[in-house]
Amino acid sequence: KVMTETFTYSQSGDYLLPNLTLEQSEEQTPLGHYGLMRKAFLKDYRTINYNRLLLTEKLYPHLREIEQAANRRLEQLMNELTKRAALPDKATNQMAWTAAMNSLKAQAEEMVTDELIYS
Repeated sequence: KVMTETFTYSQSGDYLLPNLTLEQSEEQTPLGHYGLMRKAFLKDYRTINYNRLLLTEKLYPHLREIEQAANRRLEQLMNELTKRAALPDKATNQMAWTAAMNSLKAQAEEMVTDELIYS
């Protein structure tokens, strides 16, 4: 398949650089924690994939999808972990309950990052 698109270029010193623009997305939702983590991972460790997604304008839809999937997975894992764990009574021992919930959330976040962000 031959692409017949033409590009315009701008002179920058001795170089001609293509004038690339990204179309504005209909959905302008900012990225959350997991989307930003995925973006940094792709940019630092999967440079070819990052550039391919960026140039084909699929990066931000991919990051939004990862963000949504990570949040759903985190909620699912928290439900599973809280059902299996013997949590202290929240009404009588709030500090122990908070510590237990923080521990469970850290476990769930670790699983989410391994499954979705760093893969």
